[in-house]
Amino acid sequence: MLKKNIAFFDFDGTITTQDTMLELARFTSGGLKFFIGITQLSPWLVAMKLSLVRKKTAKEKLLAYFFGGMSIQEFDKKCIEFTTQRLPSLIKKEAMAAIESHRAAQTPVVVVSASAENWVAVWCKQNNIECIASRLELIDNRITGKLRGENCNGMEKVSRIKELFNLADFGNVYCYGDTGGDKEMLAIATHPFYRCYQ
Repeated sequence: MLKKNIAFFDFDGTITTQDTMLELARFTSGGLKFFIGITQLSPWLVAMKLSLVRKKTAKEKLLAYFFGGMSIQEFDKKCIEFTTQRLPSLIKKEAMAAIESHRAAQTPVVVVSASAENWVAVWCKQNNIECIASRLELIDNRITGKLRGENCNGMEKVSRIKELFNLADFGNVYCYGDTGGDKEMLAIATHPFYRCYQ
């Protein structure tokens, strides 16, 4: 019996041209507040780039600064506005062409992202794509700035994929990524694509 195929795509930088968490912060905060925030957070962002702190730690600092204390209802509303008004201009045409090519071949497409599911899943639903993403911690229906569980990056991407899919069931596994955080996911592919689509 011929096995079916599956395709996994990273989101930020692979499907999009920019980091969508930063773009969401800019979209919801406005230029001045965003600039002030990034300036204050720059030591954490630099430390992350130099691998002095975990990506999860720097991400939580950013989430707490821009969204900490916000109700989940308000945040989700902002995420929908972002995916409708801003996100379309950040989508790479070549990435969508690759996605459409897989769908034309009846290959399921799954986005696996370190960004939060609150906005990534909205875009995925709009495009009939499955979504695996980081989850935000809530207390009393408000964002704490922490992640619930691990950041969906590196080996965590593979762990989350394997929770939902038995890769032995698939004849071809296509994986698309653009950073070191996608290395482990690319390693499980029969067809890995690093910063390219064919």
